[in-house]
Amino acid sequence: QMSDFDYDLFVIGGGSGGVRAARVAAGEYGAKVALAEEDRYGGTCVIRGCVPKKLMVFASGYAELVDEAQCFGWDIKPGTFDWHAFKTRLNTELDRLEGVYRKLLANSEVDTFDQRATIKDAHTVQLANGETRTAKHILLATGGRPVRPDVPNAQLGIVSDDIFHLESLPKSILIVGGGYIGCEFACILNGLGVEVTMYNRAAQILRGFDDEARGLIAESMTNAGVDIHCGTSIVEMALESEHEAGTMPSNSDAAMGATAEQSNELNNCDARAGTQGPIWVKASNGAEKVFDMVLFATGRAPNTDGMGLEEVGVSLGRRHEVEVDEYSQSGVPSIYAIGDVTDRVNLTPVAIREGMAFVQTVFGGNPTPVDHDLIPSAVFTQPEFGTVGLTEEQAAEQEPVEIYSASFRPMQTAFAEKNKRVMMKLIVSKETRVVLGCHIVAPNAGELIQLVGIAVKAGLTKEQFDATCAVHPTMSEELVTMRSPTRTA
Repeated sequence: QMSDFDYDLFVIGGGSGGVRAARVAAGEYGAKVALAEEDRYGGTCVIRGCVPKKLMVFASGYAELVDEAQCFGWDIKPGTFDWHAFKTRLNTELDRLEGVYRKLLANSEVDTFDQRATIKDAHTVQLANGETRTAKHILLATGGRPVRPDVPNAQLGIVSDDIFHLESLPKSILIVGGGYIGCEFACILNGLGVEVTMYNRAAQILRGFDDEARGLIAESMTNAGVDIHCGTSIVEMALESEHEAGTMPSNSDAAMGATAEQSNELNNCDARAGTQGPIWVKASNGAEKVFDMVLFATGRAPNTDGMGLEEVGVSLGRRHEVEVDEYSQSGVPSIYAIGDVTDRVNLTPVAIREGMAFVQTVFGGNPTPVDHDLIPSAVFTQPEFGTVGLTEEQAAEQEPVEIYSASFRPMQTAFAEKNKRVMMKLIVSKETRVVLGCHIVAPNAGELIQLVGIAVKAGLTKEQFDATCAVHPTMSEELVTMRSPTRTA
């Protein structure tokens, strides 16, 4: 043990990446480890992201159950959704999971500090209560946070963190932003009976994903009742009462480009309860409309503000992310960073893998670069979207490719006379025959893409896919039965 320092490792941030790194360094490598977390253990994913969101996805999915069941001969009657009952159960589950995270740390003998920690120098961490601790290595795992756009009175809107705290569901909501977070909440709230409108700046939702998949999801969302307006953004917003009375508040500091610290304060104001009354919104296309609530899903920013990083020589990028090398090491050799604070690939399993690679590199004596290649992921819209590898557009820029794509009505929904389509798509290199990408839009696409991800990561060819016998009748059998390319690019 290093006697010169209080700890071998001090981790700042108790989310999935930080907890995993702390636990393994202490439990498997015998390092003396401490971890500080200013909010709840479990981080974005467990407390205000993937986990509660997926439970909300499940909740919203029951809306169509009755309709479909009746087509299959079941005599069941529509019921109503009780947000309060669901939320109570959700909070119990999140409390349980937070307890699990705390117990994992305690069992690995990691010292925990339930307070904010910042960097004092290359080997010293300053706690909020004024105390300091020294460490041979410091790991930043502070994650990210949702940000509001620079619009007058932006504080009237809520962000994704607030969704789980609503006292009641609004009758109508405007979601600003058409990325995966905006699209997921649009589908969830629509399924729970909220009237959903979406403003998306770009010409199509889900920028950065495969175009054909984006098109199908946009069509499905529209058919389900989400009112999507592309090429549209908010210009102005105000409480309806103030707009009508003509007492529009002047653009206060808070509304106009508040600092991160200020906007975090705003985050915790009345907005989270959504109790301020209807909101008048003026759109870039000139339309004016009133909504019960506005949700900003306009991106996230790394949590590096006020951490003292630049003062000790850690360089931050354009978006204030910690700049690191392939071993997650910053410009200061004793300081490393993993997860969303590095703004590399902002996904929970990636943060966990980065944490594992860091521990192997620093404590295992086995320098392990992080592998960010061919990461499968899912977007939990309805229908779900699973993706791994290159989009058709990315692949076509790189080399000549063949596109195999099948879009059809699956058996279950076709029987129920629903006009819902699914899509199975493979992108294949003409030269090597390797499957460069797979995109699935279908119920349970997340489950499917995990399995296809193994094949794509292994570099299998189209012929190896074809050599696999189909499982019939399934939707996914299309992945191994598409004989001729739909097109080449």
